[in-house]
Amino acid sequence: MAITDQTTSAVTEADTAEVAGLTQRIVAAWAAHDADAFAGVFVEDGTMILPGVFQKGRDQIRAFMAAAFEGPYKGTQVTGQPFDLRFLGSDVAVLLTKGGVLAPGETEVPEERGIRATWLAAKQDGQWLLAAYQNTPLN
Repeated sequence: MAITDQTTSAVTEADTAEVAGLTQRIVAAWAAHDADAFAGVFVEDGTMILPGVFQKGRDQIRAFMAAAFEGPYKGTQVTGQPFDLRFLGSDVAVLLTKGGVLAPGETEVPEERGIRATWLAAKQDGQWLLAAYQNTPLN
């Protein structure tokens, strides 16, 4: 994964690990089908954009994911591997990932369902959270 520091202040290794670790927090929340934990990765007024979907704020994100975990995402897992990380300031970073939703029994995302995602991370009260997330199909 390429890491770029575009700030004048040093970004710590802990910051880099926490921003990259946002993916694992989402993967873990999804694995547990825990809409509260999923929404908790976002800042209070964070946004989530998926194809055909726009949710703003933790409450909307939580409600959307709770319904999705009972409906179209029931029994699924998600994966996302960082391939680029840029710090735009000491408290703002952009993370790019490749991954997608795994259907029950799958260990790899089929190319036709693969996505690339942009994660805008912000450090609030000493914790890195998602301010915005958007994904798009690979193809």
